Amino acid sequence: MSPFTGSAARTSEWRHLRCDRADGIATVTLARPEKLNALTFGAYADLRDLLAELSRERAVRALVLGGEGRGFCSGGDVDEIIGATLAMDTAQLLDFNRMTGQVVRALRECPFPVIAAVHGVAAGAGAVLALAADFRVADASARFAFLFTRVGLSGGDMGAAYLLPRVVGLGHATRLLMLGEPVRAPEAERIGLISESAEEGRVDEAARALARRLADGPALAHAQTKALLTAELDMPLAASVELDASTQALLMNGEDYAEFHAAFTERRSPKWQGK
Repeated sequence: MSPFTGSAARTSEWRHLRCDRADGIATVTLARPEKLNALTFGAYADLRDLLAELSRERAVRALVLGGEGRGFCSGGDVDEIIGATLAMDTAQLLDFNRMTGQVVRALRECPFPVIAAVHGVAAGAGAVLALAADFRVADASARFAFLFTRVGLSGGDMGAAYLLPRVVGLGHATRLLMLGEPVRAPEAERIGLISESAEEGRVDEAARALARRLADGPALAHAQTKALLTAELDMPLAASVELDASTQALLMNGEDYAEFHAAFTERRSPKWQGK
């Protein structure tokens, strides 16, 4: 995402979520615990716009996405979204579904790693938000459920049919998206849906530790690795190798590459600048 901004000022307060920044780490919290952090139209829009703002600022080196209370996110609010969509025409429905997809694209395209800290339920759109993250840190209470067919819709919502087979394979993805059955933490880890397990009640701590490790590392190298992982999903090998070569040539002209060599020669840890 481009770092160039227009006249709009940085948003000082987000109505539908919390965002805290400290030492290169942004912590974004879905904060409707009384509704298991069910998403509203405003929550989707805030996530989309927040990710764009953080991407332009270039100060964030890692982001932790979590949920307040008993679970990560129970998906779209039944009353505020599902009920409202029944009264929408096709054009309005297309606008809404495009917006939810824009959130997933923002998670995949932002220039910093995103860590989903999952405890309790991650259902429907909540499961897709976790899926779109670069890392999923989860404790034993976590359960993922792609519930779209359970409400009479396609399991391929918000890019799930694109992303899930690439994370867990086509066979597991078919089962999860078709049947909508919950997958608890042990199985989710076995099939590769969980990146890292945490002790129950300590998922936020584990996610922050991973965020700290990433934020202290070479930010530009992380950003380019994420970009290549996303871009090369649909490329033939020849195009991927060429893109890798171009990217490495650019990074070899960067300050971090020279800093590694200097640190290695001087027998010290590198001081990464993200340049």
